[in-house]
Amino acid sequence: MLPYEVRDGVHVLFLQPNPVKPRGGVVVLDSWLIAEIATTLTAIQGEKPAGFVLASASTRVFVAGADLAEIDALDDASLDLYLKRGAEAFAMIPALGCPTAAAIHGAALGGGLEIAMHCDALIGALPAEGGKPWSIGLPEAGLCICPGWGGTQMLPARILPALAIERTATGQPWSCHEAPQCLFDVRAEVGSGAEGAIAAAIRWVKTQDSSTGAYQSKSAPRRAISPRHATAIAPVCEELTKTVGTTKHGAACLDAVRVGLTHGWDAAIASERAHLVKLRHTEEARAKLDGFLKK
Repeated sequence: MLPYEVRDGVHVLFLQPNPVKPRGGVVVLDSWLIAEIATTLTAIQGEKPAGFVLASASTRVFVAGADLAEIDALDDASLDLYLKRGAEAFAMIPALGCPTAAAIHGAALGGGLEIAMHCDALIGALPAEGGKPWSIGLPEAGLCICPGWGGTQMLPARILPALAIERTATGQPWSCHEAPQCLFDVRAEVGSGAEGAIAAAIRWVKTQDSSTGAYQSKSAPRRAISPRHATAIAPVCEELTKTVGTTKHGAACLDAVRVGLTHGWDAAIASERAHLVKLRHTEEARAKLDGFLKK
């Protein structure tokens, strides 16, 4: 089970690097961590938390993303199962029934941003002046694949949809300094690092009204694009089809957005999953993945 503690009445969970594959202290969403997240959130759920903060024990990153080497070694059925288990584990965060926030102090990429966006709020602690900036975004399309844990749905629900969909379909993350202001609900004190982000996240959680015991998570509307926005977003997808939608991975991202608008969250996640399983076999993805894994 992952370490967690209660600070000022708020449960704080610390994501950890795999002890068998420490990767220099970088947190990566492999099968081990996904299973630990599910186990730990089950325990936290049993304690009826008043608030929850998702944090990282890594000094280098928040979460660097999924374990591409592990993914590449899986057959299609096993990859589908891996993605389903991740989705089920992440969905336990909004199901806690209390205010939730992600304390981001370093790179949050791919699955790292996706698990964070399952929280109500994203709290960012930017590096001090002169410090090395970190990246945030969904870079999967840069490897000619697509998100698999709801990124095509959650990012457009948090920032300008046209920008979110374009960035997702091209795989261009942001520097933390360039990220849209609205992506972070709160910015912690500059240079305050992980502890500053956690402290700010706890403060945010405690300002939310959960006194009735029937807290309605903001993640319900923010976790996915609302169907009521379909009229506005559908034309955006059509316009982007002429540009970023000309690649297989770009078209897959746009298709997942359309599925979400028409059929909702569960169908969109299934669409992402199916596209990802197929895309990794394309000639373009194989070249990108092989090059990445050889580094």
